This record gives sequence, structure tokens and C-alpha cells, in this order.
Amino acid sequence: MSTDARRLAVLLAVHRAGGVHAAADVLRVTPSAVSQQIARLESEEGVQVLDRGPRGVTLTPAGRVFAESAERIEAELVEARKAIATLAGEVSGRVVIAAFRTAIRAVVGPAATVVSERHPGVELIIEEREPAVALRRLREGDADIVLLERDEDADATVPRGVRDTVLLEEPWRLVVPAAVATPTQLDDLRDALWVGAEPGTAADRALNRVATLLGERVRTRHQYYDFDVALSLVAAGQGVAMLPALALQGEIPQGISVVTVPGLGSRRLVARHRAPRRGPGPAVAAVLDVLLGTAGALELA
Repeated sequence: MSTDARRLAVLLAVHRAGGVHAAADVLRVTPSAVSQQIARLESEEGVQVLDRGPRGVTLTPAGRVFAESAERIEAELVEARKAIATLAGEVSGRVVIAAFRTAIRAVVGPAATVVSERHPGVELIIEEREPAVALRRLREGDADIVLLERDEDADATVPRGVRDTVLLEEPWRLVVPAAVATPTQLDDLRDALWVGAEPGTAADRALNRVATLLGERVRTRHQYYDFDVALSLVAAGQGVAMLPALALQGEIPQGISVVTVPGLGSRRLVARHRAPRRGPGPAVAAVLDVLLGTAGALELA
């Protein structure tokens, strides 16, 4: 009698979920149905596949063999679906996106769901990378799309062989400790103490641009790279900061006011990708299209 692959799938679910009840939740069946499938597998194969103890269940040596077989079957089915998608003329291929945390949280993550639904033949790989590392991976061919940030007055020169697609242009916002008087214009910021951004970042360039508009050097202390760190420092009363609207989409710490001040300008979220003569491949082009749609649908605070 041949092994029933459906029972192997149930065993794999028990192994991954860590128990019969948890596997039942994943498979959307009753715990009894899971136990029955495992019992039938053990009866048909003549071996015990689970060790049942007071702390839960674990795989026996035979169970591990069957679970590994189930994983291989699962992987083969994924590849088969990709091949069928290709035969049907659907877009397929592997696309690696390297991006920073805020962009992944607000744009890339939601876009991944759309890609899987709209283009099942595309295998999307997401990597959290600092910009310098992400650009190196793009140059070396290890990444297909890199998400970057640029202040509005940044040099827009693009290296040969790549192309930039602007996904989003978002306003800079001012975040101030709640105890500080709310500024209404740039001139109100002449004596402000700022939380400093890491040199070379879009936030640092934006602050330097504002300093030029004010006609004087701004006072800074501390230094942040991650926007959540900036929010924490502002909440602690350590100064004011300029953050892009995208960074303010989540929960804002208590003790902070978010202020719109005319003249702060905007930040651009850019997708950089290789640009062969015929344009990006179908899979990369499809992912770029989803990224554009996802970014365009954002309602910024």
C-alpha cells in the first residue's frame, strides 16, 4: 500500500505547529480529525511517528523521515505550480527586494501579499538592508530591486545601467515634545534644539536644507538612524526632529506632538533596479507595478 501524501501533510503540520491542537488550528479542522489521520498513518506504515508526552508531542525517528519527505513533496508542488504558471503564460521568476525597515513595513510587506495573489509564479524574497549594503547587492546581481530614500533637493543623478522609479513623495513632519510650544512656521524653529540624524541620510540632508532656509546653523545633539529611535528621544524631551510621514504611520509614543510646518519639504521613496535595453524582466516589472500601486494607495498622516 502506498503512503497517503495527505497524512504526511498532517504530520508535517503537527511538527511545525508543535502539537495536535495547534496543527488543527492551522489546518482548520478538529483535533480529533488530526489525531485520526496520524493514527491511520501509523497503522498503515506499521511504525510510531509521534512520541506523546505530558509536555506535548515530538517526532520519532520514523516520524522525522516522513516529515522530511512531506517537506520535499511540498517543495516539489511549489515548483510544479510555478512551472504551470509559466506554461499558462503567467509571470514567473525570483525577485529579491532589499529595503530599509520603514519601507518594508509600509510598502514592501503589503505589496508582497498582492504579488502572491496576482502573480503566483513569482517568488518574492525580502531583505532588510542598509542602503549601502543594498546597493552593493544590486551591483553584484544579488538583489533585483532596492528601495532608497532621497530628500527633495538630493542629487538625482542615476548611475549607468540602473533606473530609479519614484514610488512615493511624502512630506516631512516636525515631531516635538508635547511640553514644547507648537511651532507654526519655520522661523519659530530658530532656537530649537534638534535630535541629529546620521550624516548622509535623507533626514540629515533635509535638516541641513532647513538650516539654510533659516540662514543659520541649527543646534543638534544625539544621533539616530532608525526613526523609532528619533521618536523615543523626542518623547524623552531631548529635542525636536524632522521625520517623513511614512515613519509616523504606526503608533506614536505618548508625549509627542506631530506638527505640519510649511517649508519642511518632502522625501522621495525610490525603487532602483537594473535597466537593460529591453527594460526590466517581466517578474521585476510586475513587482514594480505592485509597489507603485501599494505606495500610491497609502493615506499619509
